[in-house]
This record gives sequence, structure tokens and C-alpha cells, in this order.
Amino acid sequence: MNELKVGFIGLGAMGLPMAGHLARAGLLAALWNRSHDKATAAAKEYGVAAPRALAELVPQCNVIALCVPADADVLDLAREIAAHAQPGTIVVDHSTVSSVTAKSAHAILAAKGCAFLDAPVSGGVEGAKNGKLSVMVGGDAHALIEVRPALDCYAAKVSHMGEVGAGQNTKAVNQVLVAGIAQAVCEGLALSEKLGLDPERLLPTLGAGAAGNWFLDKRGATMLSDEFKVGFKLALLHKDLKIVRELALAAGTDRSVIEKSLADYAVLLAQGYGDEDISALIRLKRKR
Repeated sequence: MNELKVGFIGLGAMGLPMAGHLARAGLLAALWNRSHDKATAAAKEYGVAAPRALAELVPQCNVIALCVPADADVLDLAREIAAHAQPGTIVVDHSTVSSVTAKSAHAILAAKGCAFLDAPVSGGVEGAKNGKLSVMVGGDAHALIEVRPALDCYAAKVSHMGEVGAGQNTKAVNQVLVAGIAQAVCEGLALSEKLGLDPERLLPTLGAGAAGNWFLDKRGATMLSDEFKVGFKLALLHKDLKIVRELALAAGTDRSVIEKSLADYAVLLAQGYGDEDISALIRLKRKR
């Protein structure tokens, strides 16, 4: 593959800034989003095409990146891309879905001579905006080498984890840690409020010791100020954890953090907080 011509599908909170990094590097060729108005606005800003139909976008690109919400979206897009792509096209899926879905998408595209990499990301909206994401990749090592210049536009680290599905399995482990850290930080900071501790002194003190972590650093001050519109939506973590639960059931490992977090976020969803950051969990910790 000579010159990369990347098409980006899915312009949500993560996808839009990722596409912007590609545009600034001169690698972005076209955009597509379910809401076409969003694609046309971004395309105008980035100076690229925004065809209404995927059948128009796919043949223009030799790399197609996806960042969409659900397993069904990935499979539908894999079928649509396979129907119109040139052999040798590489699809890079940055969505968080099950490893079973990743393997199915790979099979659909491989039948048409296309490669598929499952490449979920971690690092939050800040990581996407700053080009500092961690990308965990499953699939063919040669295909990864081909698309690496594109991934490097928004990644601080790119790790090849193994065959197709290994990227999504790595993200599943990541989400268990994310959920568990959120449980601990929200519970601890709810207690700090009741004890009357000063956040301006508390947070840097905690961050400088063994309790320091990304979530505390990025979300500690905002959650204590009741600002919950800053990052990863709790509805999406709830969706991810349902995928993780199935993996843990099959593996026979403990699911304490998974089940607790699923239950808590289900309560918040029922209360209408699904679009808030996962740090909104502190709402429940305060009540207890």
C-alpha cells in the first residue's frame, strides 16, 4: 500500500477528534456518519468529502476506520464495506464490541479479500482530542504495519495483542479496571465530602501517593463540582460491561466488580443520567 487514503465512519465524541488528527496529517479522504449533517460539517472543516452513501465512500479509500456504538453497527458496516471495497482494503475498527463480533466482521471482509483489525481505544475524550490514545490491536501484523501511520496520528501507544479478537478482549479487561477504579474513587470522594475535607488540598495529596490514578486526576475535581458532561458516557460503559460479563461467565472468573457496576449504572440509567460521565456514580455513593 503506497499512499494511505483513510475513510472515517462514526463521528461521535471519540471519532470526530480522531478524524481531525488524520485530516491534519493529510491522510483523511472522506467521512461518513449516520447523521449526515454532522459528516458534512466536519468534512467542510477538514476539507474532505462526505458522501451520503457508503457505496460512494468505500471505493475512494484503501483504509476505513470505524468508531461506532454497537456490535450490530460493526457487522452492518462490514457487510456494506465488503460489498463495495477493492481487495486489499484494510478496515480498522475502533469501536468497543465483543471479540465474537470482531471475528465475524473479519470473516465477512476476508471473503472479499479485505483485512480487518479490531483496534479499540482507551484514554477518554481527552486522549482522542490530544492524540494520546492507547490502541489495542488484534489481527494481521502486516496489515497493522500498513495502517500504522494513520494510528500514530491519534495514539500515544499502539500494541499488537494477537489474532483478531485479542484487541477487544484486551479492551474488556481495560473496562473491568475502569469500572473498579471508578467504584473506588467515587466512594472515597463521597466520603471525603461528608468528612468536610478541602478538595483543593485533598486531590493533589491523593494523586501524589499510592491512590493516584488517571480517573482521580481527570474526574476528581469535576465530580466534586457536580460536572458530569466531561467524558465517557455511563450508558456506554454499561453496554461494554454487558459484553465483559459474558466473557467472564465463559472464563469462570470472579465478576464482583462487573456485577456491582452493572447494577449501579442501571440505576443511574433508569434515573435519566445515561448521557453523563461515568463519574456520575458518585450520586449513588453520596446517598449511601
